[in-house]
Amino acid sequence: MSHSLMLLGTHSSAGKSLLVTAFCRILARRGVRVAPFKAQNMSNNAGVTPEGGEMGRAQIVQAEAAGLFPHTDMNPVLLKPEGNRRSQVVLNGRVDGHIEAANWLSMKDRLWGEVTAAYDRLAARYDVIMLEGAGSPAEINLKAGDIVNLRMARHADAPCLLVGDIDRGGVFAALAGTLLLLDPEERAQISGFLINKFRGDPALLGDGLAMLQAKAFGVPTLGVVPYVPDLRIADEDAVALDSGQRAAVAPKRGQREIAVIHLPHVANFDEFDALDAEPGVCLRYVRRAEDLGNPAAIILPGTKVTLADLGWLRTLGLDQAILAAQAHGSAVVGICGGYQLLGTWLADPTGAEGPAGNAAPGLGLLPVTTEFTRHKQTHQAILAREGEQLRGYEIHTGETSLAEDALPFGVIIQRSGAPVTVLDGAMREDGRVWGTYLHGIFENDDFRHRWLRGLGWQGEFVSTTALRQAEYDRLADVVEGALDWAGIERLLVQSSETSHCDP
Repeated sequence: MSHSLMLLGTHSSAGKSLLVTAFCRILARRGVRVAPFKAQNMSNNAGVTPEGGEMGRAQIVQAEAAGLFPHTDMNPVLLKPEGNRRSQVVLNGRVDGHIEAANWLSMKDRLWGEVTAAYDRLAARYDVIMLEGAGSPAEINLKAGDIVNLRMARHADAPCLLVGDIDRGGVFAALAGTLLLLDPEERAQISGFLINKFRGDPALLGDGLAMLQAKAFGVPTLGVVPYVPDLRIADEDAVALDSGQRAAVAPKRGQREIAVIHLPHVANFDEFDALDAEPGVCLRYVRRAEDLGNPAAIILPGTKVTLADLGWLRTLGLDQAILAAQAHGSAVVGICGGYQLLGTWLADPTGAEGPAGNAAPGLGLLPVTTEFTRHKQTHQAILAREGEQLRGYEIHTGETSLAEDALPFGVIIQRSGAPVTVLDGAMREDGRVWGTYLHGIFENDDFRHRWLRGLGWQGEFVSTTALRQAEYDRLADVVEGALDWAGIERLLVQSSETSHCDP
């Protein structure tokens, strides 16, 4: 049986995902075969496995930190919000219908068997499984349908560490209060606290940790993790954008300014981190027409609900602001849903995105039309263009047709390891407007640098792969230095000495 350890949080965005990433890196550097696991993720920030399955971006990041290829067993259930209390369900990498408030509890009964089976398959292949919870384990109105927090920990025989975010304030109350709301048998599953995102000298905590242990049922604190500034590791979801963590900033002298339109249902925005990491680039996210200006380039990102976000653009006047900026020289790029928005017409005859028969004109910058279908394309892909091969992935439900005189952006020559020949994207002849279904295109270093130089950028070469690996190590170094690692190792040994149990 494999060892296991679960990280829970006092609330969403306490830092569980990054800490699991750090634990995976620490253990992998010690020669341990470790894999991440999150039973259920809710995010539109997703990626594709080598087999063509869709899963949450956070577990893909954690797998990479562990030196592994991602597999859907690491995140068997992915919920992709579509608005109006409705989410698409991706089960074991494939679309499995939708959930709404009325059918969620009944669906969870079926999903529980799927997530435990996925965990058991994963545990049979690796020495240590690092589990991640979701939200808080003390949501007393939701515990009956729990498939991701303490119930999952019991199935995995995983001791739990509870993570609190001190940067938000009230961390002692959050940690102790969480335990207070748990039943005694649930409370016994919590083996330690981790205080995350601490700024300053830990000596400032004084006797606080001992006082917390005395008041919080004897649970010790096993680490105070410092805040890690400017960490370039992909975020789990769009909370970082919504909270203003990536708010618009004015470009400095000589910087090339790139504006990403912050759509309400933005998906996979982490693929622009490679641009943001380049010296001499100012990347900002824009939600208002008056904030757009005339940047060197505008990017329309992927979206989970394209037609709804098109309506949002028009309501706020961002459509006209984009067209005006393009007329004044801004380059315009569309990725996936953003590519669809650049076309002349979008139609949803079968209700794949919303009401059947919904349709609207696009921005009209590319001579393409899109029809939404219920079939979802998910592939790792290779695109050939102008003598080079670009790697990325596809996640889309629309089928886009090019006008007779349209110029394709490139040709997909491989999908999930199988050779194909499929035209992809479209572009204007001068190259100033283009779109593609290939997510991750800017992570191809040579392509990214050529495109930036076409915008007048004069920065130095940065390798995204090397940068990402260095960031995993930087995070791991900080976290490892802040932990009572002997205590962590005792918990891992403890987890292997118990047997499976499930209420």
